[in-house]
Amino acid sequence: MSQLSIATTITDRLRRASPAAFASYAIVAAFGTYFCMYAFRKPFAAATFEGEVLLFGVLPMSHKILLIISQVIGYCSSKFIGIKVVSELGSGKRAMAILMCIGVAELALLLFAVVPAPYDALCMVLNGLPLGMIWGLVFGFLEGRKLSELLGAGLSASYIVASGVVKAVGLHVLELGVPEKWMPFLTGLLFTLPLLLAVWLLSLLPPPTAEDEASRTKRVPMDGSARRAFVSRYAPGLASLTLLYMLLTAYRDFRDNFAREIWDALGHQGKPAVYATTEIKITIGVLVVLAAIMLIKHNRRAFVIIHLIMLAGSVLIGVSTLLFRLEILDGETWMALAGFGLYIGYVPYGCVLFDRLIATVGVMATAGFMIYVTDAFGYLGSVGLLLYKNFGHASLSWLDFFVGFSYATAIICSVCFLFSLYYFLRRTDVGGDGTQPAAHAAELPTNA
Repeated sequence: MSQLSIATTITDRLRRASPAAFASYAIVAAFGTYFCMYAFRKPFAAATFEGEVLLFGVLPMSHKILLIISQVIGYCSSKFIGIKVVSELGSGKRAMAILMCIGVAELALLLFAVVPAPYDALCMVLNGLPLGMIWGLVFGFLEGRKLSELLGAGLSASYIVASGVVKAVGLHVLELGVPEKWMPFLTGLLFTLPLLLAVWLLSLLPPPTAEDEASRTKRVPMDGSARRAFVSRYAPGLASLTLLYMLLTAYRDFRDNFAREIWDALGHQGKPAVYATTEIKITIGVLVVLAAIMLIKHNRRAFVIIHLIMLAGSVLIGVSTLLFRLEILDGETWMALAGFGLYIGYVPYGCVLFDRLIATVGVMATAGFMIYVTDAFGYLGSVGLLLYKNFGHASLSWLDFFVGFSYATAIICSVCFLFSLYYFLRRTDVGGDGTQPAAHAAELPTNA
């Protein structure tokens, strides 16, 4: 049987599959794709890259912070590019686009291995530049379905687990005697074949059914006028959600990129397993919470509950940090609880928040657009935080800085979540299923 006939057979069977079978297949394919992508993005964070380099020949800077900022600059730029590319790209081109983006990222890691500091930072810009579009390309296969919450939760689990796992793999590669500069490239090579298989499986998913479209509104590419109209109509609420995401992204990136330094300060030196085990516990909790949202059919009610869950996450970050400082919680428990609070606030942005928002307001659009707007500004926040740490609090330990930032994130995010909830409750009229009446939706242009 030819590869084409195998692909056609799998797609046909997926069209007739039970919801459980379809969801299982889609989650495995999406999870595998994004999990493997992390092997081309995050392993370098497991290395210390100790010492300083002179930026522009005069400005001393931590080598690791320079590399992280460089990758985030590329990744952030990719998000701004993705606002247009992801929201306009047709479904038939997504799989090839994923492979091309990751191929460029791996080539950048090869260059990173041979280019000396500080010029190796340019290679990290090139590495991050294509990878920022992978989430939107993968989520494009999943959105607009009755099972989108479950599928999105499965996809989101990939980056929570992958971040710890690929850094643990990177540490093991270093333990084999591989130089720090070569470790990211070689770690990426280990995941190349699984990546190819996962992307092929993902490409075989059939498009949303008529029943899916009736439940969540039809998802179509958005041209410039449709994007501008959507933002203009809901600007205050979207601005609040974007500010929230800037803080959560900066918090998540700091916790992720400096996990080794924070865990070392907590007394877990030389224990790479703690990276993965803590994130796996968090993943299980996040999956249970987000998958439960799928049971809520009323879109507006689900949108409100998602906000309340995210607000609870912000509160948990602050409370767990306070209990850690009072020595009521040990370091490992604090990292797990703060991480859980972070991810139940952060993960909905990429999988359920905007999917339910679009269904609530009744606009024919794509969730990928707003995911990429918030992502783009989110990584600007991450760059700003690293610059603030390097030049404003260089002498402050990674752990003490993270504690202070935990308090700030908890307070500001809680206020913004409350405002966003109030705004969208006032702005959405309730139809029979929690969506706006069609007349309201028609006011926003689309290129459908």
